[in-house]
Amino acid sequence: MARLSYPAPGQPRPAALPPDRRTVGQLVAESINAYGERFLPSLALGVGPALIAVVTVHVSHTVWLILAPTVVAAILSVSFTGAAVLVLKRRPSWRRLAVAWGCGWLVLAPLPFLVLAFVLPGLAWLAAVGLVVPVLVVEDLAPRAALARAWRLARADYVHALGSLATLAIVVFLTQAVLAFLLRGVGGAAVWAAYVLANMVVSPLLFLGTALLYVDQSARVK
Repeated sequence: MARLSYPAPGQPRPAALPPDRRTVGQLVAESINAYGERFLPSLALGVGPALIAVVTVHVSHTVWLILAPTVVAAILSVSFTGAAVLVLKRRPSWRRLAVAWGCGWLVLAPLPFLVLAFVLPGLAWLAAVGLVVPVLVVEDLAPRAALARAWRLARADYVHALGSLATLAIVVFLTQAVLAFLLRGVGGAAVWAAYVLANMVVSPLLFLGTALLYVDQSARVK
């Protein structure tokens, strides 16, 4: 029977595969590395989702349906745009950032409804057009051309894109649940407070990973 080999303590870890051959697991690992390398700026990406979690707990379902495509989508787009800037290490002009944020807002507007209906349609939608935000951060394109470019990137390897987002969502959800449980048990925090704190700490991983997916899909375009 074949034996599994692990690097000895102190030795460098094996080099990651290039983006055009990077697996879903490696994408998640690189997202975690990106979080650790720029921890404080990455943690700031979770402020918006944490605020959304606070509002969600204290508003009615009707108010939530009004806020979801407006305020919620706008806040999520801020975090997504910031993640693209951090991961892709670009400094676009304020105008391009505004365009990226605006397109992200439009793309993310239906996401809360798709996720509420069933998680998979929301992830499928994000895999198809969600890369428009990193496209606009990196490439000098008009919004319409950027959407076409995002769709082309998605079609380069849609299974990888959807699988990566699904895995990131599962990792974030499970990690949030465990962290919220620990915070509630150790710190004696209320359930909603523990969930909000966990959301702030863990949610940036989803934005960072989605931005990093742009690199993978760009390398896969033929």
